[in-house]
Amino acid sequence: MSLLLFGFEPAYAAESPVSLNTAADFSVLAGSAVSNTGATTLAQGLGVHPGSAASGFPPGIVAGEIHLADGVALQAQSDLTAAYVDAAGRTPFTSLPAELGGSTLAPGVYRIGAAQLTGQLTLDAQNDPAAVFIFQISSTLITASNSDVVFTNGASPCNVFWQVTSSATLGTNSDFTGTIMALTSITMNTGATLAGRALARNGAVTLDDNVITEPICAAATTAPATTAPATTPATTPATTPATTPASATTPATTPAVGSSTAGPPAAGPPSDVTPTPTETSSGSPPRLPTTGPGLVPALSATGFVLIALGIAIVLRYRRRKIGL
Repeated sequence: MSLLLFGFEPAYAAESPVSLNTAADFSVLAGSAVSNTGATTLAQGLGVHPGSAASGFPPGIVAGEIHLADGVALQAQSDLTAAYVDAAGRTPFTSLPAELGGSTLAPGVYRIGAAQLTGQLTLDAQNDPAAVFIFQISSTLITASNSDVVFTNGASPCNVFWQVTSSATLGTNSDFTGTIMALTSITMNTGATLAGRALARNGAVTLDDNVITEPICAAATTAPATTAPATTPATTPATTPATTPASATTPATTPAVGSSTAGPPAAGPPSDVTPTPTETSSGSPPRLPTTGPGLVPALSATGFVLIALGIAIVLRYRRRKIGL
């Protein structure tokens, strides 16, 4: 009773999935025949071997290929037999009571006599998307109307396997999950859905307005690799200009005296400002600067006039003195 209340959590090593090989390409595979009523939809293929009858398509729709008593169906039945034997032989296992409704199961292998599902069965993957659930049923599998199988914490329909030693029957409007591998026959009553496959080794598969979807495995929950944001530019422009204009920083230096390197004149004072005299390379005294054109000739002429005037005044003064 405590196991039923708190769920089954066997401490077994993680199971590997049951390999279906080519049988995985079929939503429905039967040994004797397939019959359908209503708008059934199969997401994958339909096959029969060694029988060759498949009625009710249309109105039923098969998204995959149909193989009736051909080599492909024969190979699929062979692969189904191998998968069935593999699932039936998995150990160790945990024994369960017949009624599965209201239970929460952890990944592992479970053995049941005659399995009954009334209400809801919860499969808890315990945050492992690769978790595997294998049910070994030594008699029949029967689900009540409106019963269902649900998942928590990452469980995947592709890793749930029901090995049924006799026949399986899904009740009206029930919602079942996993790959059913029945030794004899499989019946899906009106409106029942299956996220998985209905694979019967020897008997028939009977359908009635059903939907069988392909069991897709959940993606692994690995942390994404850290990458640089897409909005960051590949290169960051320099904040300082590569070159600074000469006028904005230190004035250009004057070339050394006697330098032969020619170049544009450095920025200097306006043309109407007299430059500071510098000593020439020959050591001669510097020439006085001029403040305008013709200054020296003008000064010379004025000097001569003043000298002549002075001489004239002196001579006249002497003459007056002599006359006295």
